[in-house]
Amino acid sequence: MTDYGHELTFGCFITPVAQPPMRPVELSLVAERAGLDLVTYQDHPYQAAFTDTWTLMSFVAARTERIRICGNVLNLPLRPAAVLARAAASLDLLSDGRVEMGLGAGAFWDGVAAMGGTRLEPGQAVRATEEAIAIMRGIWAADEPGRLRVDGEFHHVDGAKRGPAPAHPIPIRIGALKPRMLRLTGRLADGWLPSLVYLPDGPASLAAMNAHIDEGATGAGRDPAVVTRYLNIVGQFSSNGDGLFDGPPEQWAEQIADIALTHGTSGFVLASDEPGALELFGREVAPRARELVAAERRG
Repeated sequence: MTDYGHELTFGCFITPVAQPPMRPVELSLVAERAGLDLVTYQDHPYQAAFTDTWTLMSFVAARTERIRICGNVLNLPLRPAAVLARAAASLDLLSDGRVEMGLGAGAFWDGVAAMGGTRLEPGQAVRATEEAIAIMRGIWAADEPGRLRVDGEFHHVDGAKRGPAPAHPIPIRIGALKPRMLRLTGRLADGWLPSLVYLPDGPASLAAMNAHIDEGATGAGRDPAVVTRYLNIVGQFSSNGDGLFDGPPEQWAEQIADIALTHGTSGFVLASDEPGALELFGREVAPRARELVAAERRG
């Protein structure tokens, strides 16, 4: 068992549909009222059926008061790192410190290339992500002397002015699945944000993948526990289901507590566009799961 001891976070993963355009905004308000901690949106700039994710995040930040906001995950090949860093810091200042950063190295390369992005091989994507993180943190470090220079192969700046500093240290979580990117997550990132549907063996995959993150962290002289582990999940609420995330809220809470205590996952992000599901997740599953985890840690 690996419990990194983090407080549990509960969020939602909302589809940024363009029609009707207010639908994801309305669902974000439902999530905030339900007590969820985080609202997230996928980012596919080549998808004409979606609104732009950063524009949506900014609009939702203006309409909400408490809930934190994150891309899940933002498409680095189509979002220049320096500009993304300034956008994130600006929105963090305007939203009183409610922005979090989820980064993706890229997927659906035909769509990326169609929008003018560069098609990358896996090893190149790892290097590009490392360069982007260096640039973003360098832009945010407004009090450091001198202008920022990062001579990257895919992301580079040559004398960029630093700042503005965000309202709080914006955590960077990476949507990683392969060993090299997982080790990079351990070396450099604040957290990990995969999707359960892409794990080959479901939650059982988490042990080996966490080991790669821990290896990367230890090799960089970091405590593996500083890297938070989140998980995008899907499921349905039912009265008599007996599968993973298929059943009543109490069953969901028990399954979440088991994953948290066994694999150290502390963030659970429900992919759903159903208001009722978001309500149940925030009002019933989240508090019960927190109770179960707290009781186990106490005793």
